[in-house]
Amino acid sequence: MAQKKILVVDDEIILVEFIKMRLEANGYGVITANDGVDGLLKAEEARPDLIILDISMARMDGYTMLKRIRQNEKIKSTRVIMLTASGKRKGCLRRKALATILSNHLMLRIFSHGWKRF
Repeated sequence: MAQKKILVVDDEIILVEFIKMRLEANGYGVITANDGVDGLLKAEEARPDLIILDISMARMDGYTMLKRIRQNEKIKSTRVIMLTASGKRKGCLRRKALATILSNHLMLRIFSHGWKRF
């Protein structure tokens, strides 16, 4: 079976490297980007199986990137995990994420007990 590819898009370099290390240790191929603009280009090019996407980033935030993913025929069915380190306004963030997504794929995962293959 081909190795699953995951795109990690976040402007926190240390977090990106941590997530990348954990995913690679579990057999996934990992592509990284540090903002939504670069992330969208890499998503179109690599066509990952999953995108882990930060909400708050410069140049293009996660909500905008997700909207553009869903409008792009090549990658619109890609699964996406929305990720944020912000503890502020959790309810507001959830409502905005749900309103933005309105698609077949919303995955939430807490990174505490290892990785589950998808």
